[in-house]
Amino acid sequence: MELTSKRKPIIDYFIIIVGVTLLAAGLNMFFIPLDLVTGGVTGLAIIIKKLTENIVPGGVEPWITNIVINIPLFLTAVLIKGKNFGGRSLFSTMFLSLALIYTSYLPPATNDMLLGSVFGGVITGAGLGLVFSAYSTTGGTDLAASIIQHYIKHISVAQLMLMLDAIIIVSGYFIFGIEKAMYALVAVFISAKIIDAILEGIHFSKAAFIISDHNDAISKEIMQRLDRGATGLQGSGKFSNKSKEVLLCVVSKKEIVKLKEIVREHDKAAFVIVADVKEVLGEGFIEYR
Repeated sequence: MELTSKRKPIIDYFIIIVGVTLLAAGLNMFFIPLDLVTGGVTGLAIIIKKLTENIVPGGVEPWITNIVINIPLFLTAVLIKGKNFGGRSLFSTMFLSLALIYTSYLPPATNDMLLGSVFGGVITGAGLGLVFSAYSTTGGTDLAASIIQHYIKHISVAQLMLMLDAIIIVSGYFIFGIEKAMYALVAVFISAKIIDAILEGIHFSKAAFIISDHNDAISKEIMQRLDRGATGLQGSGKFSNKSKEVLLCVVSKKEIVKLKEIVREHDKAAFVIVADVKEVLGEGFIEYR
């Protein structure tokens, strides 16, 4: 049974459609013309297209491979995990085949391998990130991994996915050569970073830990001048063996300069630790969905 979000289903399905369209566009504009095998069923589809060029004019189209491989996988998953398994993922997978058809008319964006791997990684990563954010997948190796893990309990789904994708990427190396395989790895890395940015949040903030003898005055100024809250954490100085309050405050990147000014105004000897925060949920930051 797949996870669900608190958004209205129609919004999630719209996000899936946009994400799948971006994924298909990235494949047709960059990865397929440049023979970049980045793993998954789409990577396997690129290999099959190349191997069947002498049998079928132009080779077997990726959208066909996507359906032929994923339908048996979904039927197997339903038999193993129940009929309620993967409704959104089934929609995403089937829609990917449709998207691969209507984006196939987009011309190749570049013949440059580096540009293709970078921009292809960005676009496909953005597409997959949107699909994942709607609690869906596009089938393929993650679905196959979940089926295998049902029988091989001691290996995690993530490890199995890595193994399956590695097999497909290595196959691309033997068919297209080491140079294209290396560019494919660049694309995989960039795609993964974009997916993480979308899922973990791109609204980076700063967390400040302030150790001072004037925390009351500092926290009051923070609340008045920055309209931010502050939390006092109880600590203990091991050198002095005395209790010490640690002030925690989370602010935006542009507010961190003002926060440091406030601290300096009240206590030039204050100890301040500033850390990056990838995502902050709650009032004043990102609202819960």
